[in-house]
Amino acid sequence: MASFAIVGHLARTDGDFSLNDLPGAGRMDVLCRCVNASLFLSHNLRRDADCSLVLLGGPKEPKTVQFRGNAIRSLSPDERSAGALIKKALSIPCGSEFREAAPGVFVRNGGLERLIAEHPFAVLDEKGTDIRTAPVMPAVFLLSDHQNFSDAEEALIRDAPRYSVGPVCLHADHTITVISNEIDRRNNGWK
Repeated sequence: MASFAIVGHLARTDGDFSLNDLPGAGRMDVLCRCVNASLFLSHNLRRDADCSLVLLGGPKEPKTVQFRGNAIRSLSPDERSAGALIKKALSIPCGSEFREAAPGVFVRNGGLERLIAEHPFAVLDEKGTDIRTAPVMPAVFLLSDHQNFSDAEEALIRDAPRYSVGPVCLHADHTITVISNEIDRRNNGWK
């Protein structure tokens, strides 16, 4: 199983955004592409993958929206579909525990600090160790959206192992695709 968590530094936490302007919702388009990269295969879904979006852009407190591949329904491989499910999740009242907003989509209050306390993450960073040389593939990965991690976030993840997918910086969704491919290669005996 692979789990991906993406920090959305500017992503709205209130669901008050237009599906016709996902970039204007704090670059929600970037996060929607990450959801799709985490869960979609050609003509199928990765049922053994999860994707958590840590939304920090206000105006409400930070929220985490989680997509679970083993339970997801009504998700199509386009940004608007993922955006609609995020919007729906943000429209329901939630507390400190995950609440199901739609089949396979969950939401709760809380941000990165809580998520890190629950799971040991490997951080994806272009300055990290090449993932292809990792003797054991990590199962839980943390990425940032189009912005670098803040100083406060770096303090939270300073002791986490860091891996890179190659010599150049990629978009978050492309990085997820490369990681998923590396997992597929290892699981199927490819070198």
